[in-house]
Amino acid sequence: MRSPTLRLNGRDIGPHAVMAVVNRTPDSFFDKGATYGFDAAIGAVDRAVAAGADIVDIGGVKAGPGEDVDVAEELRRVVDLVAAVRARHPGVVISVDTWRAEVGDAVARAGADLLNDTWGGPDPRLAEVAAAHDIGLVCSHAGALAPRTRPHRVGYTDVVADVIDHVTSEAERAVALGVRRDAILIDPAHDFGKNTRQSLEITRRLGELTATGWPVLVAVSNKDFIGETLGRPVDKRGVGTLAVLAVSAAQGAHVFRVHDPQSARTALNAVTALTSPRPN
Repeated sequence: MRSPTLRLNGRDIGPHAVMAVVNRTPDSFFDKGATYGFDAAIGAVDRAVAAGADIVDIGGVKAGPGEDVDVAEELRRVVDLVAAVRARHPGVVISVDTWRAEVGDAVARAGADLLNDTWGGPDPRLAEVAAAHDIGLVCSHAGALAPRTRPHRVGYTDVVADVIDHVTSEAERAVALGVRRDAILIDPAHDFGKNTRQSLEITRRLGELTATGWPVLVAVSNKDFIGETLGRPVDKRGVGTLAVLAVSAAQGAHVFRVHDPQSARTALNAVTALTSPRPN
């Protein structure tokens, strides 16, 4: 299957692009605030780029429930960091994990190339911001869950069909608003509005998402569905993460959001080597 085109920061990205997570939050589920400080965040970006990350995804708000972070505080955490990364690494793609249009506008002005809305479009103006600045947009599925809330007894007739319907509709809406078609990704958003069984179903059937023709972002790094399936705490899910990356890559996923970019790059290079045709 031919890989779709994804063009950000003036160049083609992928097909096995590594997106490194840099959380400028004091309460991240994985690193517990290790990159909250400005200098620590810059150091994490430097290491990610050196490890082969194509994209750096900067976040200023913890995904799960926790202390309230208003727009002003989110701006304080991410805008200056985006500007510093842009000056420091002009060739890297800068993504910002936000669902807020105000934040999207500010980081776009600071040099961001991609707005990563992990909550499925709760602020419809975010696509308008991406269009206005000619930058990319991630269209995700969270089962209509409000940002920073957890699913409770969520049910779908067919979770994959629900995901495809939502993310492709959001992608086409973004195109209609002026976002470049080759700057849009779709993300099933494992664990967002989904239980472990549903996230595993998406993983097994990811090929149905890649068959839509949109570049697919897989954000599974150290997530709960991996931990629950393998019986591992959050700091012991690396092997499971790499296994899901390989399964996803084999089905045509395009971008892989991870906490350990070096291991991800090694694994994805191995997938490429093992699945590429060999001359007779």
